[in-house]
Amino acid sequence: MEKNIAPVTTTAKGARFLKSQLHLSALLEGISFLVLLGIAMPLKYWADMPAMVKYVGWAHGVLFVWYVVCVILAREIFSLSLKQTAIALAGSVLPFGTFYADKHIFKKL
Repeated sequence: MEKNIAPVTTTAKGARFLKSQLHLSALLEGISFLVLLGIAMPLKYWADMPAMVKYVGWAHGVLFVWYVVCVILAREIFSLSLKQTAIALAGSVLPFGTFYADKHIFKKL
């Protein structure tokens, strides 16, 4: 049986909200990743303080999921190309990647 899937529709207000969430999630996810790599991980291995990785890692995980969901929604709402989507998603696992995606992809929406 075929399922009829309704196209994604949104209002201008909804699109503005998604764009703001996309910018905010990119900023916070990028910062959390840098804090995890630049502060929490060195403290864990050089100062024998693993607790920070637990909390920063948890926060980063939540922010990562939020960012990925925002990118997937943006692909549908703003008709991002496959290349733009791939760059934005790859940016989530590279240091400074979300900042690049925000500047070069999301600011143009």
